[in-house]
Amino acid sequence: RLDAKSIITSPSGGQTVPEPGIREITGVAWSGRGHIDRVEVSTDGGETWGLASLDQPVLDKAFTRFRYLWDWNGEETVIVSRAVDSTGYRQPTRTEMLEQHGSLSTFYHNNSQFRWRVHPDGSVTSGDVEA
Repeated sequence: RLDAKSIITSPSGGQTVPEPGIREITGVAWSGRGHIDRVEVSTDGGETWGLASLDQPVLDKAFTRFRYLWDWNGEETVIVSRAVDSTGYRQPTRTEMLEQHGSLSTFYHNNSQFRWRVHPDGSVTSGDVEA
């Protein structure tokens, strides 16, 4: 069974945010249970969440592109997305995934939230350690 999953594709690892200001965060979400109902994006490591816009059409068991406007102040932060599908399933954090399945490398696929760290110089690296 494929549960809801999302990942930010821009900005992402190896990319650079050129300077502070209004930026668009983009990504893709999918679910093997139904369609993507919504994608939430956090620009503060999961403390607060905002609703992303979904590109149409939104279809069952298909990739859905999402977009979110972000006003980056130039300080280090962690960006992350989470998908919610039409069954109400919400993409878990890494910690929730470990609590549910005991390991990230079991027979159950890892669909936990993936975090990107944006550094003050604009470089983007993996930020997969939860705060």
